[in-house]
Amino acid sequence: MPYVIGFENKQTPAGLQDALVKLQKLLGLRFSAAEADRILAGKDFWPLTNLWFMEGKAASLPDAVVWPESTAEVAEIVKIARHYKVPLIPFGEGSGVLGGITAVNGGIVMDMKRMNRIIEIDEDSLLLTVETGINGEVLERKLQEKGFTLRHTPQSVRCSTLGGWISCRAAGQFSTKYGKIEDMLCGLQAVLPDGSIYQNTITPRSATGPRIDQLLLGAEGTLGVITRAVLKIWRLPEKQIGRAFAFSTVEDALTAVREILQSNIKPAVVRIYDAAETQLHFKDIEAARDRVMLVLVMEGTEKLAAVENEIAQEYCEKWQGIDCGPEPVADWFRTRFNVSLSSHLIQNGLVYDTIEIAAPWSKIAPLYHEVIKALKEVPKTIAAGGHFSHVYHDGACLYLSVAGMPDAADKEVYYHQLWDAAMNTTMAMGGTISHHHGIGLNRSRFMRQELGEAGLSMLKAVKKALDPDNIMNPGKLGLGGE
Repeated sequence: MPYVIGFENKQTPAGLQDALVKLQKLLGLRFSAAEADRILAGKDFWPLTNLWFMEGKAASLPDAVVWPESTAEVAEIVKIARHYKVPLIPFGEGSGVLGGITAVNGGIVMDMKRMNRIIEIDEDSLLLTVETGINGEVLERKLQEKGFTLRHTPQSVRCSTLGGWISCRAAGQFSTKYGKIEDMLCGLQAVLPDGSIYQNTITPRSATGPRIDQLLLGAEGTLGVITRAVLKIWRLPEKQIGRAFAFSTVEDALTAVREILQSNIKPAVVRIYDAAETQLHFKDIEAARDRVMLVLVMEGTEKLAAVENEIAQEYCEKWQGIDCGPEPVADWFRTRFNVSLSSHLIQNGLVYDTIEIAAPWSKIAPLYHEVIKALKEVPKTIAAGGHFSHVYHDGACLYLSVAGMPDAADKEVYYHQLWDAAMNTTMAMGGTISHHHGIGLNRSRFMRQELGEAGLSMLKAVKKALDPDNIMNPGKLGLGGE
């Protein structure tokens, strides 16, 4: 079966040039049809588009890029796009890894980075109102200057935006204590595909029917453009304690962590590295040689952090965890944003990717073994390993890394074989195909199996009702091009 992702035979809308003229008149210098701008806004970090880029090829480019500065401007842009039936793609900083902003039918990329203002910090309610084009690192720095934290730090925090986080249900490294972005989101403002503006009332809880803001969460720009968000924030923790333990098996480490979580102890950071990744990241820790490394960070008030540290240690020792002290945690903090390995591997001719999946505790260890086995069985795979990067009361996220060296002509086929192996094994084992990177183009072909016929039909019905002309980020989420 050929892997067609929907833009080989794109159709140019009849009204495209008229739409571009109107947009240029509306925005002036904040409109560009320059090739350089179109290339920069036309791809994310999906390894497949990176592969094409290195070969001198590009995925379908947008026809123009615009930079709005207000919700009212976003609404006007959406109205123009809808009138002329021109595709419109919201864009943050392009840090996605699944082709989620690829302009499959051309159209307009709406770069949101000029909408980066903090509107309000409600210090009594600990609520933040902020525009969604703000850079993650900038947002956190501004909050910490005032004694607060969002505690949402994905590995891409320095090159991603709040809008991107909301659009793909992102997870940060402190997710065990503070949750994923959907746990922090209290409300939003969004421009819908007809140009109308939606904004929900902010209350701690509400029983007023289905939550419309939750419908837009994770929609990857297919149902509208999120322009503002209201988020929970926290006061900066008084104390932070880092611990590391080495275990004989993945199962022992997972069991220790499960018992910690289910005793209602919530470390801020929990990461379990299998033996392969422990060798890669902690090769200088003698006690961890050929073992599985667990990294824990407890934080909060001094008393709370001390109690959580004590109880976590008891469970780790119960499952024969070897205390490796705080140094592996310090090393993790020093290197946690380093993603240079992937670039080095790709530049040296390898195919490399990361895949995040999730499952309940009862299924996560078998899933780990089966998906690693499936990846290694794909011909030309050199290495596959993983770590558990986010854990919860009921289960965990498994983050896989895989590299292979297929022949140059077979790289794209090999890439899809890797993903077929990972996704099909995950669904067969009762896991979910995505934990925090979203769907984009790459996972779209698995959505029917993941959601089932009823689920995908419902999603398509919502899309049809809100966006009958299919202008909002077409081709993503399994909503076309199948």
